[in-house]
Amino acid sequence: MTKRGRSHLIKPLVFALAAVALAGCISPEADSTTGRYTAPIGGSPVIANETPYSDALRCLGGFVRQHPMRVAVGQIADYTGKMESDNSGRKLTQGAALMAMSALSKAGVPLVERFDTSVAEMELKYANNKLITDDKQQNAPPGDYRKIMAGSIPGSDYYLVGGITELNFNIRSAGANADGGATTATGAAGTAGVNMYVMNVGLDLRLVDTNTLEVVDVISYQKQIIGRQVQAGVFDFLGSTFFDASAGESALEPIQLAVRSVIERAVLETIARLYHTPSSACTAGLGTASDPLAGPGDRAAQLARMNSNSPATTETVQEIHNDTTHQDPYHWYSSDDPATESGLRGRVD
Repeated sequence: MTKRGRSHLIKPLVFALAAVALAGCISPEADSTTGRYTAPIGGSPVIANETPYSDALRCLGGFVRQHPMRVAVGQIADYTGKMESDNSGRKLTQGAALMAMSALSKAGVPLVERFDTSVAEMELKYANNKLITDDKQQNAPPGDYRKIMAGSIPGSDYYLVGGITELNFNIRSAGANADGGATTATGAAGTAGVNMYVMNVGLDLRLVDTNTLEVVDVISYQKQIIGRQVQAGVFDFLGSTFFDASAGESALEPIQLAVRSVIERAVLETIARLYHTPSSACTAGLGTASDPLAGPGDRAAQLARMNSNSPATTETVQEIHNDTTHQDPYHWYSSDDPATESGLRGRVD
């Protein structure tokens, strides 16, 4: 057989082997043991949904247990109005209120449900019609129905509401690309490039006294998000053949994780002020050298007095929510802020 004939036979054989290999991954008949046509790929374990501020929230639990106050979470909506280009959905999560509930739970704050009361309202409706029993037995005696008791639902002391108010794409971008190669027609040529861009998300939350509807605290935070693209390629002739190879990598800091981080940071500062935590509390969890709950002026002394057992302590959250600490835009920030730690959802510095 000639060399040309062998090449004509080898090509179909290669395609046939590739087709057989692909077909081996999928069966037209479900496996009798697993009931599946194919085994799904991926083996990533389920892990806790953490941010750099989760440990500090849990640290606050010791102070929260000393003076428990019930907090409810209302609507924390997406007010950015940013949609996908094909109108298939929104860019940002619609579950910011759920993230706030998780953040409050990490801090051990007693929560009362006000966000979705549809099941409770239906149960109340059925109980009002004497259709619900609390008897664990299947054959409960007739007339043994749930009684509606006045005052059975605990109220909230404060509630948290607000919204995601900023989503700014491409605040700034930068890139560099280079091409080079031999001047001959058959010489090697290569290309390389790198691009970086920055966007941000912003959040505004307010803490409201349930009894008086006074806004006792307001928080506004934003976080920048970075993305990058790196690519390189080479083209060359090797005798009578040629090859063209390229490689690239792109990464974008998770947008929804940024939203969760901003929410947890806002909740952390709000709860720290609400529960009058001392200025030296819960810094170890953040991993910062400076105290994240202390600010300029006499903030540390204020918090120390509020945390004392002296009956003369009469300062309220309303009296301090506009202090110098709150007005410092770089409060809670340091060069070794935990948001720069590596290992967060695959981030590698």
